Amino acid sequence: MRLLRSTAIVGVLTMASRVLGLVREMLLAAALGAGVVTDVFLTAFQFPNLFRRIFAEGAFNSAFVPLYAGKLESGEQDEAIRFARQVMSVLLTTMVVLVVGAQFLMPWLMYALGPGFVGEPGPFELAVLLTQITMPYLLMMSLSAMLSGVLNSHGRFAVAAAAPVLLNLFLIAILYFSPAEGENMALHLSIGISLSGVAQLAWLFAACRATGLRLSLQLPRLSPGVRRLIVLGVPGALAAGVTQINILVTSSIATMEISARSWLYYADRLYQLPLGVVGIAMGVVLLPTLSGRVRAGAVEAASNAMNRALEISMALTLPAATALAVIPVFIATGIYQRDEFTPNDAAMVGYALIPFAIGLPAFVLIKVLSPGFFAREDTLTPMKFATVGVVVNLTVGLALFFGPLGFVGLAIATALAGWVNAILLAVTLWRRRLLEPDRRLIGKIPRILLACAALAGFLLLAEHHAEMLRAHLLDSTLLTLLAVCGVGLVVYGAAALMTGALRLSEVRGALKRS
Repeated sequence: MRLLRSTAIVGVLTMASRVLGLVREMLLAAALGAGVVTDVFLTAFQFPNLFRRIFAEGAFNSAFVPLYAGKLESGEQDEAIRFARQVMSVLLTTMVVLVVGAQFLMPWLMYALGPGFVGEPGPFELAVLLTQITMPYLLMMSLSAMLSGVLNSHGRFAVAAAAPVLLNLFLIAILYFSPAEGENMALHLSIGISLSGVAQLAWLFAACRATGLRLSLQLPRLSPGVRRLIVLGVPGALAAGVTQINILVTSSIATMEISARSWLYYADRLYQLPLGVVGIAMGVVLLPTLSGRVRAGAVEAASNAMNRALEISMALTLPAATALAVIPVFIATGIYQRDEFTPNDAAMVGYALIPFAIGLPAFVLIKVLSPGFFAREDTLTPMKFATVGVVVNLTVGLALFFGPLGFVGLAIATALAGWVNAILLAVTLWRRRLLEPDRRLIGKIPRILLACAALAGFLLLAEHHAEMLRAHLLDSTLLTLLAVCGVGLVVYGAAALMTGALRLSEVRGALKRS
């Protein structure tokens, strides 16, 4: 199955990037801990990422890939390359204006980005400076997203998926080799972020050249193809925008509680590992696959691809969500607790991780279900549902944050909004007969849940005996955690085979195809 093989390749590379990202967060936690400087740095890193996700990743790929892939399917490769050149020129011009404008306006924008820093001259000025330094990353990532979309449309998934590894390598090198501490370390990291953007863009441009794709800049103009992209992309940008602005607002509110911004971030990074490996990798591969089948009129084949994507994604996501929900403090302690990161910080991260874990299957479902709309050039419907999710998130989040739950309430609201969005997407696809779960999918989900129940039982038992296990593993909580997770994977696999959630023939076939 080409979908499974391509997803496996992208998944492995995405996993490498996410694992390196986790190493980066471990080093960051050890170097800066959870405090004001970390809150400031994370705010500076988030702002360009916000617009990158609005204009580059979600909105751009959802609109650009179907149009570009459609021209390739029609045998119009020269026209497709011409279209890509036009888009690249317009995108570059737009991003330069946005980046330079944001850098000039940053002292005023920071009142919205970090209200908790207002009235604190040191943190406020540092936040402004670091965000100005990281803004060029947005420009580089926007162009990188376009080149990745081109490469994905030509089946070069691996090259595009490998690019984000460079960001992690740059930051890991700085955290490991730089003797700087505190504010100076945050400054070095901010510079490294922008430099990594240059490296990623160069990598993807070289990959396009190696593939035989001659992309070059020209005078920007609104050609019919670019206008069509804007018509399709604006709803997608709004859909991504309302979600990302919602995250921005949540993070801004969190700066009003010391260290809360950091705790939420570290918890977020833990569930982003399975989300990136499963959800994003599946979505990247599924969109061009569905686009090609829809344009060819193969409706049944498209529906089958969606069902298999749901089956694979849930078989991989549900056990990860189970582990994050059942032993959250143990996980946070093993991964983060060292040097500047205290036991109290680990406990706080664990508390936020529980609701994130409950929301993880929904976040993955959104990534898998959205291509069902995007492949049919419908970016408006996901935008509407994302807006509903934002309203739920903000309303519930504000009520819980200023109530007894504090920053954990923000995590609960995020998870609730994710489930609302996922359910709306699934129900709409089903009503339009674009998603018809087959007997295989319906039969697999309960079996996967049974296997997860067996996994949960093992994890609770292992956590209860964690100190005894640690004594036999070099007195290392991290090694103990890795050992428990490794055995837990075996337990889940055995339970999945026993319940029929997985079949040996399917596993052998997947390994052969991979």
